[in-house]
Amino acid sequence: MTRLLLIGVGGFLGSVARYLLSGTVQTLLRSETFPFGTLAVNVLGCFVVGLVSYLADSRGAFTGDTRAFIVVGVLGGFTTFSAFGNETINLVRDAEPWLALSNVLAHGVIALGAVWAGRATAFAIWR
Repeated sequence: MTRLLLIGVGGFLGSVARYLLSGTVQTLLRSETFPFGTLAVNVLGCFVVGLVSYLADSRGAFTGDTRAFIVVGVLGGFTTFSAFGNETINLVRDAEPWLALSNVLAHGVIALGAVWAGRATAFAIWR
């Protein structure tokens, strides 16, 4: 029961952080068509999950409850692949196939690269 509560609180915090960061990035870049806010959240979330997973896997840095709070709760609430899917379909629906494809490629390449970068950063710092 404690772990479920930790995940729920983490999800709340991650969701609020996602809303604030995504909106801020979208406003700063003044884009009404490409979802830069969602991309920023996904890349950052992937980077952090890379850091955390490296520390957890190689260093045993987190208890099971702490890892559940951070990875499942905070990062699960923070990353926005459901929003990514919806926004991509909306771009297709709005006859913007090149923006839709750009969105898929950017998330696939940059976000996966961010997981690698997070793990590499953690390795470089805490090896």
